[in-house]
Amino acid sequence: MSSTWGQHLMLSIFGQSHGEAIGVTLDGFPAGMEINMDRLLGEMARRAPGQSPLTTTRKESDAPEFVSGVLDGKTTGQPICILIRNTNQRSQDYGEGVDLLRPGHADYTGHVRYFGHEDWRGGGSFSGRLTAPIVAAGALCSQWLEAQGVKIACHIQQLGDVKDASFMDADPSADYAYLKQMHLPVLTADLDAQMETAILATREDGDSVGGVIECMVCGLPAGLGAPFFDSVESSLSHLLFAVPGVKGVEFGEGFGFASMKGSQANDAFRMEAGKVVTETNYSGGVNGGVTNGMPVLFRCAIRPTPSIAKKQQTVSLKTGENADIEIHGRHDPCILLRAVPVVEAMAAIAVLEMWKERQGCLT
Repeated sequence: MSSTWGQHLMLSIFGQSHGEAIGVTLDGFPAGMEINMDRLLGEMARRAPGQSPLTTTRKESDAPEFVSGVLDGKTTGQPICILIRNTNQRSQDYGEGVDLLRPGHADYTGHVRYFGHEDWRGGGSFSGRLTAPIVAAGALCSQWLEAQGVKIACHIQQLGDVKDASFMDADPSADYAYLKQMHLPVLTADLDAQMETAILATREDGDSVGGVIECMVCGLPAGLGAPFFDSVESSLSHLLFAVPGVKGVEFGEGFGFASMKGSQANDAFRMEAGKVVTETNYSGGVNGGVTNGMPVLFRCAIRPTPSIAKKQQTVSLKTGENADIEIHGRHDPCILLRAVPVVEAMAAIAVLEMWKERQGCLT
């Protein structure tokens, strides 16, 4: 399992959806930061299941246990290990082993990859449950970055056919803290009610719905990142594509560049209060893989939850024949609202990695 990421801030996750516990180790985190535990728990609650009729009914407290790296509420500079106990598993919902392959899931690929020895219960190591410790690690990174003047904001830009406004047209200096208090974070007033209606209608139909999450990172200095393999886009995309359900990532105008001329796509430079800025931000705050000082802006396309109540066609591994499957258990009709804090966490982890790399270049 490729469970480790990073060179300057090393992240490692462990555990399975229906195992005893899941967790994360964060090596290279700065020493001396006092942890705001209330805020960290608030981030965990945003991702946690069972919060409303819009999510799975599986309820987990997701209480993080700091095993190492923290003393008297402050980080020590040693590896931080966080443990989260699994307390509400129902493995019986998944039968007695891998037989009927669930469409859209990793049942088949995991079975082949691990020669039939994978933990198949609830998706095992492929489960979105593993994003809980990532949110905990990201919350720590966010707190450190905020002390440096960096703020991360996310909203649901699209859910099914319901579309919100974009950060591309918003004021990057505005306070978007209110988004964290919204169950369905959106920029347009009352649009969350439309999204909720769409989710409930989809659940009633035994189906699921996907959408797009947009994220903006403000307050970054110019000079983070590197050309080619360690570009800002490469680092962020590596982590974002690790989030179960993410099937597309674009920066700035992204695929919109395909219909633009160079004269339209280029962000003109100008001076403002002694600082180099750009008139527009079509490049999403990145030139040549390096931050240019403007907000880093990206979007993630999230696929519909593959676990749906409708009958689907599949294959039986035991009989080697075609079969039908009806999936039972507790599942999200839409994972967007729980994926928002995960995307924020991945952004914070990637930015702190790049920040530490840049510090190393200056020493």
